[in-house]
Amino acid sequence: MSSVESTRSFDLDCLAVFRNSFYDCLERRSDALFELTEAVLCSDGPVHTLVGLSLAAEHRRGHGALYDGLGSGRIDFARLRRSVAGLPVPRDGDGRILLAVDVSPWLRPDAATSPDRAFCHVYGRGKGQAQMIPGWPYSFVAALEPGRTSWTAMLDAVRIDPDDDLTTVTSTQIREVVDRLRLAGQHQPHDPAILIVFDAGYDITRLAYLLVDLPVELVGRIRSDRVLALPAAARPAARTGRPAKHGPEFVLADATTYPKPQVSTHTDTDRYGLAEASAWHRLHPMLKHRGNWADHAGPLPTIEGTLLRLRVQYLPGDRNPKPVWLWCSNPDATATEVDRYWRTFLRRFDIEHTFRFFKQTLGWTRPHLRDPHAADRWTWLVIAAHTQLRLARNLTHDLRRPWEKPASRPDRLTPARVRRGFRNLRPTTALPARAPKPSRPGPGRPPGSKNKQPAPHQPVGKNATTPTSTAGGG
Repeated sequence: MSSVESTRSFDLDCLAVFRNSFYDCLERRSDALFELTEAVLCSDGPVHTLVGLSLAAEHRRGHGALYDGLGSGRIDFARLRRSVAGLPVPRDGDGRILLAVDVSPWLRPDAATSPDRAFCHVYGRGKGQAQMIPGWPYSFVAALEPGRTSWTAMLDAVRIDPDDDLTTVTSTQIREVVDRLRLAGQHQPHDPAILIVFDAGYDITRLAYLLVDLPVELVGRIRSDRVLALPAAARPAARTGRPAKHGPEFVLADATTYPKPQVSTHTDTDRYGLAEASAWHRLHPMLKHRGNWADHAGPLPTIEGTLLRLRVQYLPGDRNPKPVWLWCSNPDATATEVDRYWRTFLRRFDIEHTFRFFKQTLGWTRPHLRDPHAADRWTWLVIAAHTQLRLARNLTHDLRRPWEKPASRPDRLTPARVRRGFRNLRPTTALPARAPKPSRPGPGRPPGSKNKQPAPHQPVGKNATTPTSTAGGG
């Protein structure tokens, strides 16, 4: 057997094993939920409505079973998460796992009867415009690939309740993801630390404090108006009193406060021109007993890390880009590590392609569901569908339209093109769902009767009193 045939046989076995495992995770209405996922994978064009999926040939049941599966079905989410973590995870050239964490909202502004909605931050039309729209925010964790690609390996998704703290939810989610990867044998004690990247909006220093016991390194973007502190100088032997905790201030918006960087690198890139990275070691925020640290017992910790400033020659559409400031949990990053950090941060934006594919093609936010638990089931069905497409990326053919350009290589198909050919691959893999049994439709509501139990209107946003938080926790 040639290497190509061996690889194809391995990928086909992985796909069949995951499909059987996914079916076993469906505890109630399993056949209806599995065939709904099949319809998402094999329907023509983007998914616009749920009822439209019931017309797909792969969905052998009526539209009533479709809604009944989402409303009354049950999924073993813990088992499904373990199944996803046990699949092959992409790594960089050093064998390191790269993870990206981000929040994507499922906007539900007109769902007045849907509970647990929060105000989701979205960008409006126009430069610098932002809006707060009611919806269900979901926190996703995905494994990144090292090169330029639109593929990611989605590992977890958690809905954030209005009363939840984003930092607490994110730290718990990351801890559980890392534990599942270690339990599945994806990360061994001698392997490089898992690198996790965040965009702006996360309290990266508090996350580093909460996850200090895990084999991870955190890299996140911080605002350009932050003020950090340099390490405190050693106290002279003749001076008495309490030693200084913070050194001179490092004002990101004031270049006169910058000392000489400990690390400087220059890299020529095809997309951004000359990229210059400067790094300062052991910078930390000046924490106060307020916000997330209001209930901290004892003295506040000093969370040291490396501050990075990335400047590129140009961006697509911008010939004078502003520098990007990053903070990583490694306090003494070398030049090689600094280059790895900012390159991985740029790879973080691959998760945006996955969000766009979820919403525009797989129809993640299209259903008008009232129950947030039904939304959780639908979210994991979409993740399961995307996972099957990732496993089948080398098994399908490029079924392109006449006006579309051919892929540069057979293994460079986009998720949308892999989905286009998945219908032809489906008969060759596992089909665990059972055929539907003949039945008669229910009587429904008697004609002329009124709904005497209308759904109550639900509030939006936080329902409990929480301490006032400050951005960055400093």
